[in-house]
Amino acid sequence: MKRTVVVICDGLRADMIRPEWTPNLCRIEKDARVFQDHNSVFPSTTRTTAASIATGCLPKHHGLEGNCVALDDGSGLQAYSVGPPEFRDKLRAVTGRTLRRPTLSERLKDHGGGVVYSNVSAGAAYFHDPDGFGTIYHRLGSYGPGVTPITDDRHQVTSHDSAGDAALCERFCDEALGAQTHAYSLLWICDPDHTQHEVALGSPRHIQSIMDADACAGRVYGRVKELNAAGEDILLLVGSDHGHETVGGVVDLNALLVEAGLKENTTSTDVVVASNGLSANIYLSDAARDRLPRIIPFLRELDDVDQVFTGTNLARLGHRTDTALAIAVTTKGTNEANEFGIPGIRTAVQDPLHTDTRIGCGQHGGLGPNEQNPFLMACGGGFLPGSTDSKKSSAIDLAPTILRHLDQGWDDMDGSPLDQS
Repeated sequence: MKRTVVVICDGLRADMIRPEWTPNLCRIEKDARVFQDHNSVFPSTTRTTAASIATGCLPKHHGLEGNCVALDDGSGLQAYSVGPPEFRDKLRAVTGRTLRRPTLSERLKDHGGGVVYSNVSAGAAYFHDPDGFGTIYHRLGSYGPGVTPITDDRHQVTSHDSAGDAALCERFCDEALGAQTHAYSLLWICDPDHTQHEVALGSPRHIQSIMDADACAGRVYGRVKELNAAGEDILLLVGSDHGHETVGGVVDLNALLVEAGLKENTTSTDVVVASNGLSANIYLSDAARDRLPRIIPFLRELDDVDQVFTGTNLARLGHRTDTALAIAVTTKGTNEANEFGIPGIRTAVQDPLHTDTRIGCGQHGGLGPNEQNPFLMACGGGFLPGSTDSKKSSAIDLAPTILRHLDQGWDDMDGSPLDQS
């Protein structure tokens, strides 16, 4: 039976795969095809990238525009975090749907099915399969087909840290790589991302979180290798969703827009800033749309803003231009090293909905070279062992690669199957 197994080590930069930190990933590299120019999407956030991996599409097609998005539920535009478990139902209530394109679990529901084991935020987990075509295991709520809650022993609560990752990995190996025979199985662990938001990149605690994630990847790799040796045909994809850069400062775009007279007040619904860490999406109500010609030059003059995208430039980033989302901005940064010698320091955008931005610690969400530096390796499934591919690849290429291995079509996707040799 053909199967696909995906392991995502959240937030692990490609340049942090080193023999002394990641001996298992270095071992996998020798047996894999390594994609040397692998990229995230924009914004480089876990929730957006999860939807892109699940659908093979950019945000303009799957509809999840960031870790934080603005919705109008009848009381005007308001910023919402995608992370809480209830956001999925909020999105459906406001827009009439969840994602705008089918996920892998939906495409494979009659072709072996899909199962997701996730230890990141509920939003990042649920948007792999928001409409319940397969099974999702998550510490804040597990669901079977039809979004039926799983409340028996199959729902096992794990801690949101490396220890929880290890426990979930063991369960994944016992179940998804044991008696279960899903065509598509995904393990998404929270570290090193979870730890990187709390400590300096390159610090002892950070390095330990990388080593812990590496151990999980090695555990799955070993099990898949055993199964393939026994006659199975499993494609293993091991990678990450984005990298991290060090937060060097924080800019409050919301307050600056108010001070400039371009937004009524800090809680008004006319102009809404949705922070994505090292970038922000800015939404305009219909009444505020005529302010766009004034807002754009204002943002371009700010010391902490790097690039401003709107119109066709916003479309090139992979976003729609016919919704309330009118502008995206990225922040300035340098390739200077932090105290532990890790390059990449960048300004973050103030975010009242999340607490994961700390000066001196890791963050992501923009277009910085280090946050746009995830890794990807492919083992089995016809991929040439010990080879490299220097062509640009992206999170949107995983789904079509998976479907090709499973002899399924990948129509209506932005991505393409990865080259095997």
